[in-house]
Amino acid sequence: MSGEGKVVCVTGASGYIASWIVKFLLQRGYTVRATVRDPSDPKKVDHLIKLDGAKERLQLFKADLLEQGSFDSIVEGCDGVFHTASPVRFVIDDPQAELIDPAVKGTLNVLKSCAKSPSVKRVVLTSSTSAVAFNTRPKNPGVIVDETWFSDPDFCRESQVSIVFPIQNESLKLVKLGYAILMWFT
Repeated sequence: MSGEGKVVCVTGASGYIASWIVKFLLQRGYTVRATVRDPSDPKKVDHLIKLDGAKERLQLFKADLLEQGSFDSIVEGCDGVFHTASPVRFVIDDPQAELIDPAVKGTLNVLKSCAKSPSVKRVVLTSSTSAVAFNTRPKNPGVIVDETWFSDPDFCRESQVSIVFPIQNESLKLVKLGYAILMWFT
């Protein structure tokens, strides 16, 4: 499938999963609008700039997940958006305030920008297994995990599991607006 002539946005493009998405999209002929915290930081963007097709079809943008409207002009004219950006911290004192709240707010900001752009047809949200792994359901090889399998925040609190991504309710509001939101769990 060729992406020639199509434009997509990849948020958090300097991250591991996002970098692979950018690479695959460029290989397939897409123009990629890649958002990063600091496009002038060679440690964060050199690997992207060196990708085949980057010189012709990769555009780097500075964007702030927590700033509402920061993605408006970037997603305008895009056919799709791969939202991979999220706060990453390995040492945290308050998981809710330092990880969950910023991740939810950032995702909502990106989704609101997408909702303003009539060109955006698809949004792909990436997440981790933590979004579906922490609940009381039995886990065995015969189980199929689907959109009903979100982690249970109460179970996480009781078990002292601090990583959960409670975006599903907000995402469902956007689905009702006509958005096809795909969850891709890594």
